[in-house]
Amino acid sequence: MGLTQGRDAVATIQEIVNVQLLRGMIGKPGAGLCPVRGHSNVQGDRTMGIWHEPPTWLAGLGDRLSLTMPSRRGYDTVEAIRAMRDGHAKVFFAVGGNFAAATPDTDVTEAALRSCTLTAHVSTKLNRSHVVTSDEQTVLILPCLGRTERDVQAAGEQFVTVEDSMSNVHASRGRLDPASPQLLSEVAIVCALARAVLPESTVPWESYAQDYRSVRALIEQTVPGFDGFEAKVRTPAGFTLPHPPRDSRTFPTADGRARFTASPIQLLEVPEGRLLLQTVRSHDQYNTTIYGLDDRYRGVKAGRRVVFVNPDDLATLGLADGAMVDLISEWADGERRAPAFRVIAYPTVRGCAATYFPEANVLVPLDSTAAGSNTPTSKQIIVRLQPA
Repeated sequence: MGLTQGRDAVATIQEIVNVQLLRGMIGKPGAGLCPVRGHSNVQGDRTMGIWHEPPTWLAGLGDRLSLTMPSRRGYDTVEAIRAMRDGHAKVFFAVGGNFAAATPDTDVTEAALRSCTLTAHVSTKLNRSHVVTSDEQTVLILPCLGRTERDVQAAGEQFVTVEDSMSNVHASRGRLDPASPQLLSEVAIVCALARAVLPESTVPWESYAQDYRSVRALIEQTVPGFDGFEAKVRTPAGFTLPHPPRDSRTFPTADGRARFTASPIQLLEVPEGRLLLQTVRSHDQYNTTIYGLDDRYRGVKAGRRVVFVNPDDLATLGLADGAMVDLISEWADGERRAPAFRVIAYPTVRGCAATYFPEANVLVPLDSTAAGSNTPTSKQIIVRLQPA
């Protein structure tokens, strides 16, 4: 995330690829690139086409299900917030996650969620997004089984599959008794909603919910790289998806060869008296759902509203270690404030500071995104520190 969450993120990653290509590292055993897209849910979602760009195999899936599949591009995260804010999207449906705490520009995001007619959250635990509501909307919280809980359906005990950062796919089977006998699995919830909302649908939703092998059979027929899916995923180690640059040094270009890129160098100007802030997670933080008040990485105890600043910068700014400050980000459309942060003298790079998310997400402007990917610039926020 340190590379992706800046204005020139795409160009930076392309330059890393250039260096790897020049050195002959791509396709070499033990070397090459490793884009860590996130934990197994994120990794597997993208492979299964769950994002805003329709995958190339979507039409084939439609043929198998006798459906006309959507062909237009959807909304990415930033675009989804704008669509809700501007009234173009009125229903928000989340399978997992904590959208209000994970996204930029907290006040704008929460206002966007409150403007929806309906929000629905499939969740294993309560989080901030559930209570970002208005009196005029309907809010549904749909508790579901966690991946550590046994999932028993009509065809017997089930398992799901996950993909790790190395593109290894393996089975994930819960061993614990469910917290409640009333909990449904994510698959069962999605299938039940589909049956209720699309009563005329010819898709066999009931069979998908009763036996996940039927879902995997459809994946095997549709998604490239999943030949023999059911048999492979039942082996202890699972299997690794094919990857032509790694496996055969071939690339999805017209001639099968890699392409170098060139990008202009654009220096980011930070005005005098300002710092370049990045948001980070603490040692005991799991994304935006579970986190405590200690950070063993950085020696912080009993508090998260802290900002790490180089001692020389503190001296220049006239601030003492331990002082209380408000963090104020500066953007073309105005300022954003995160109040009452304790300054910690820390060996950050001169001119740079760091603090935790989601507490500082309020400082990230919705329209401050990486060129080419539209990723929020959470590692590149111009701020000033104002004594609280």
